[in-house]
Amino acid sequence: MVMSGPHSPRVFVDADVLFAAAASPSKHSASLVVLRMAEITLIKAIASEQVIVEVERNLAEKLPQALPTFRLIVDRSLHMVSDPQREDLVPFVGMADPKDLPILVAAMQAACPWLLTFNQRHFQPGHPDVTVLRPGEFVSRVRMLLTDIQP
Repeated sequence: MVMSGPHSPRVFVDADVLFAAAASPSKHSASLVVLRMAEITLIKAIASEQVIVEVERNLAEKLPQALPTFRLIVDRSLHMVSDPQREDLVPFVGMADPKDLPILVAAMQAACPWLLTFNQRHFQPGHPDVTVLRPGEFVSRVRMLLTDIQP
């Protein structure tokens, strides 16, 4: 498990982003870049148990050779949080696709202002405390912030 500073930005990572990172033929894919940022403690990447189980299941079915890479990513880059309880979802019904509502609520419970996914439409209308972005959009925002750093 990765250590990070108390002020590291918290980013919730959805299953499709982790799947893409584990299966990526490129070392420079946005999904992998996000997880490398977590590995070197620039951000704190968080996923729920549901996310980890979903990626494990999908990789085992579709791309079993990527499982060791995925497990290494989890070990080096991710902080895992518990899934929300069923009753925790009730106040947020309608803010995301029912299947993805536990992901949105887990991101909120983990105090993550960003949720990274390739399925942004599944998280609509969303919640004002969580910005849903594709990994590439998040990386672009980080790059813009870094260009503003003055020597």
